Amino acid sequence: MTRRTRWTECYTRHVSTMATTLLDRLMPSVYRELHKIAKRHMDHQSPGHTLQTTAVVHEAYLKLAADPDNQWVSRDHFLMVASRAMRQVRVDYARAKRASKRGGAMSVIELDVDLAASPERPPDLLALDDALTELAKLYPRQSQVVELRYFGGLTQEETARILQLSPDTVLRDLRFVKAWLKRELRQ
Repeated sequence: MTRRTRWTECYTRHVSTMATTLLDRLMPSVYRELHKIAKRHMDHQSPGHTLQTTAVVHEAYLKLAADPDNQWVSRDHFLMVASRAMRQVRVDYARAKRASKRGGAMSVIELDVDLAASPERPPDLLALDDALTELAKLYPRQSQVVELRYFGGLTQEETARILQLSPDTVLRDLRFVKAWLKRELRQ
């Protein structure tokens, strides 16, 4: 299914309720912010990548619009869910790119210097996604902290406010996750 077909199906399905959905009320006010978050994601891409910032925002919107359980309780909750959707868009893109190449070769993508497994060899996005999925199973709060800080582009204080933690706890969680990811990505 092409993106255009997917977009058309999604648009047609939601056109009758678009004016009343929370997503449509939020999108105009947070579009610029989502674009900034996506830009931060894309700034860490390797040279020559082909996924564009606007495409990440639009694909994330399609994921959010297609979700039948899209009942966000606040703007912060929406941004947390949108950050997760952007991560999924990037991972889906990386998987599709890997699948389209012979031999599954893939370029290395560094999300953040602080999350790199080592200075010599940053993790690829799919390995990082697998590790973060495992982290979410074992340490859900720490996983949310990482999603908001690195995939959502939120500050330490914003992350603390959304998760109702102290900024110091957010910092401790980030240190823990950095060490945990280093160990996991070495294996």
